[in-house]
Amino acid sequence: MKKHTIVAMWEEIPDDADDLALVRGGFRTYLCLCGKSLPDRAGAEQHAAETGQCTTCLGTTTEDIVPGYSQKCTACAGTGRRGAQLTWELAYVEAEMTITVQVVRDLISGFTGPFRLSQVADLVRDTLRLPVGRLPVGPRVRDVLRQLEAMGELVLVSAPEQLLRGTTVVLYNDPYWEHVRN
Repeated sequence: MKKHTIVAMWEEIPDDADDLALVRGGFRTYLCLCGKSLPDRAGAEQHAAETGQCTTCLGTTTEDIVPGYSQKCTACAGTGRRGAQLTWELAYVEAEMTITVQVVRDLISGFTGPFRLSQVADLVRDTLRLPVGRLPVGPRVRDVLRQLEAMGELVLVSAPEQLLRGTTVVLYNDPYWEHVRN
């Protein structure tokens, strides 16, 4: 049985590189341990899916975000396997149906000052009586808060915990938001 973990090797990244392209898999070449050379991220993801590997971490169990910074893969819970990734994706779809924008909007309407992502996630979990580990509550709540931010209802008031690539690629651990004052 051949090993199908796909490794990414960083290319030279120009100073004016598109940061979105960078974090989405650009500026890398890909090679599977089975010997197959993969021309780009799309080819690497296709090979990973065909061989049962997670299409996010490509079977390595870690996501390389930018050179010098990686994290345990959140898509497959650090297993490197496609089955775990599909289970998480199905749970996230269920979370989208359960934790709607309106549910979060109603729950945070009583906050008068800044509030943390973890605080809102705990409130959602308690209010909807969701057992811990059943659904990806934190990631769904984060996405809803970012959506409300994009709609102009909330403003992010946290400074990033870490600058990964200047001020364009940053990391927030447990960010604060507050309502936009009219």
